[in-house]
Amino acid sequence: MNQLITPELVGLDVDFGASPGEVIARLADLVHDAGRTNDPAQLAADAAAREEKAGTGVPGRVAIPHTRTSAVTEPTLAFARLSRPVDFSGPDGDTDLVFLIAAPEGGGKEHLKILSTLARALVRGEFVDKLRAAATREEAVEIILAVVSAPKKTQPAATAKKYRIAVVTSCPTGIAHTYMAADALAQAAQNRDDVELRVEPQGSSGYEPLDSDFISGADAVIFAHDVAVRSKGRFAGKPVVDVPVKQGINKPAELIDAAVHAAENPDSPTVAGGSSEDDASAGAGESWPKRIQQAVMTGVSYMVPFVAAGGLLLALGFLVGGYDMANGWQALVTNFSPTNLPGNQVTVDGELMTFERSGWLLYLGAVLFATGQMGMGFVVSALSGYIGYGLAGRPGIAPGFIGGAISVLLGAGFIGGLVTGIVAGVVAYWIQSWTVPRWLGSLMPVVIIPLLTSLFIGLLMFLLLGRPLGAIMVGLEGWLESMSGSSAVLLGVIIGLMMCFDLGGPVNKAAYLFGTAGLSAGTEASFQIMAAVMIAGMVPPIALSIATFLRAKLFTPAEQENGKSAWLLGLSFVSEGAIPFAAADPLRVIPSMMLGGATAGAVSMALGTGVQAPHGGIFVIFAYDPWWGMFAALAAGVVVATAAVLAAKQLWPNKAIERAAAAESPAPQPAST
Repeated sequence: MNQLITPELVGLDVDFGASPGEVIARLADLVHDAGRTNDPAQLAADAAAREEKAGTGVPGRVAIPHTRTSAVTEPTLAFARLSRPVDFSGPDGDTDLVFLIAAPEGGGKEHLKILSTLARALVRGEFVDKLRAAATREEAVEIILAVVSAPKKTQPAATAKKYRIAVVTSCPTGIAHTYMAADALAQAAQNRDDVELRVEPQGSSGYEPLDSDFISGADAVIFAHDVAVRSKGRFAGKPVVDVPVKQGINKPAELIDAAVHAAENPDSPTVAGGSSEDDASAGAGESWPKRIQQAVMTGVSYMVPFVAAGGLLLALGFLVGGYDMANGWQALVTNFSPTNLPGNQVTVDGELMTFERSGWLLYLGAVLFATGQMGMGFVVSALSGYIGYGLAGRPGIAPGFIGGAISVLLGAGFIGGLVTGIVAGVVAYWIQSWTVPRWLGSLMPVVIIPLLTSLFIGLLMFLLLGRPLGAIMVGLEGWLESMSGSSAVLLGVIIGLMMCFDLGGPVNKAAYLFGTAGLSAGTEASFQIMAAVMIAGMVPPIALSIATFLRAKLFTPAEQENGKSAWLLGLSFVSEGAIPFAAADPLRVIPSMMLGGATAGAVSMALGTGVQAPHGGIFVIFAYDPWWGMFAALAAGVVVATAAVLAAKQLWPNKAIERAAAAESPAPQPAST
C-alpha cells in the first residue's frame, strides 16, 4: 500500500500544459520516471480515451483521470498541483488538483478498493485543503496515504425515517465516479431527517447488493449510472430517478429531493427518467433521444460479436471450400459427414452441381460457412434485443429478440430490428413504471412485462409496420446494389467523413452501425460499405503516427510518444488511437483526418473492395476482396491525411507547441572573448 504513491510521483505547483491531454501525458511521464511503466504513451492514451468519454472534473476543482491499462503492472497514483489550472469539465471551473489513477488490467479487487478509497476522500473538503497547503512532495504523499490507509467506514445502521431510498451508482471503469457518487449521496442524506438512504456502488472492486427487504420497502430508487444497472429487475415497480453518475457527485441533494418527489408522486411522468434534461430536481435524467442513441449503441456493441464470428467464419468457409461452395452448402453439411466426404459433383435440389474442390476441403468449408450463416442469422435479433435491454434492462431483451426475429421473417432486416428494439424498450420501460400490488411485483420483470411487450410488438409488426419496413429495406438494398461509378464514390466519401469526424464518437458509431448491420444482408454492396468503413477508420492513427516521424517538431513530446504506437492501433482498426492528437489540436487534426478518410472511402468504393469481417483491420486481410484494393485505398487515405495535417501545422503553427519547443531548447551560450 505504501508503494501506491511516492514523492517521485508528485508534482507541486507545476505547469503541465493547457489541456487535459497534456496534463495526463505529463503525469504519465512522472509514472515513467518513477519506474512504474515502460509505456507512458500507452498509459496516457488509455487515460485520455477515458477522459474523452466524460470529463473527470469533480467538485472542489479536482480532476481524477483514471484507467485500467496494460501499461502498468501494479496500482499507481500520480498527483499534480497545477500552477496553471486546466479545464477538466468540472462543475467549479478550471482544475488545479489532478490525480492520475492507473490500475493494471485484470488487477485484483483489493487493488481497486485502495483506489476507490482515494476517490471517496475527494468529496471531503478538508482532504483537498490539506493538499493545497502541502509544502513538500513528501507531505503530499503522507496526506494521501493517510486517507488510503484509513479503515473503511461502514454505513450507519438503518434508522426509522419517512422515505426509504435505494441508490445504485456505476460508471464505465468502476473505479472512481461510482464510489464518489455513492459517498456524495450518502453524505447528503446524513443531514436530513426525512430519508433513509442506502447505496449499492456497482464498482470494479466488488459490491454488496442491497438487502432485498430494504428494496422491497423502498419508496423510490435513484440510478446514478453510465452503464447498465446490474439486476435491475429487483427494482421493478418502484418510482425511479435515472441520471448520469456525475449528477450523483455534483447534485446529490437535488437527486434526493427528486426521489422524495417521486415517492410522493409515483404516477408522475418525470420520475422514471422524463424528457427534461435540465430539471434534475424533477427526477428527469437524459432526454429520450439521448437514451435511444445510447441504447442503439448498446445494441450495436452486443451485435458485433455475432457479426464478427459469423462474418469471419463465412470468409474462412470461402477460403477453405472455394467460392462456389456457397451454392450448395446446405446439401453439403446435411448429406455428408467425415466418414462420407463429398466429391466434386453433388446433387443440390435435384440438380447435379460441379464444385472446384472436393473431399475434406469442400466439406470443411461448408461446415465453416454453415456455422457462420447461423451466427449471422442472429444479428438482427441481437441488435433488437439489446436495444430493448439498453432502454428497459432485462425485461426488454425477450421482446426485442422476438421483434428482431419477426423483422427477419418479414424481410424488414436491420431497419426493422432498430424499430422493434426501440419500441420494445420504450414499451417495457413504460410498463415497469406501473404501480402494481406487491404480490404482482415479482412477476413483472420475468412474466408480465415480456409477455405484454412481445404481444404488442408482434401485433404491431404483423398488422402495421412489418411490410412497409420490408419495402423500405428492399428499396435500400436495391439502391445499394445499383450504385456504381460516381454514386458509389460519393457514398464512400460520406462514410469516410463520418468515420473520421469524432473518432469513436456518435457520428463514427453511426457509420459503423450502417456497415455492420448491412453485413447481415450478405450482398456485395454491403461488403463494400463495410470495407469503406473499416479502411477509413484505420487512416487517422496511421497518418498521425507517420506525421510525427516525418516532422516531429510540429508535435508535442507527448504526441511524439503516442505516435510510436498509434500506427499499430490504426492497422488494428482502432480509430481511438488518434484521440490524443485530436484532443490537443482539433482544428488542425480533425479536418485533415476527414480529408484522408474521405479519400480512403472513395478509393475503396471505386475499386469495389469488399470485406466480410466487421473488425480486425489489416489482420483480416483474407476477408478482403480484392485484398490489394484495401492496401490501395488505405495508402491513398494515409498519404492525403498525413500531407494535410503536416500542411495545417506548418502553415498555421500551434502556439502552444512552439512555446513547448522553445522551453525545451537549450539556452544560448555566451560568446567567448
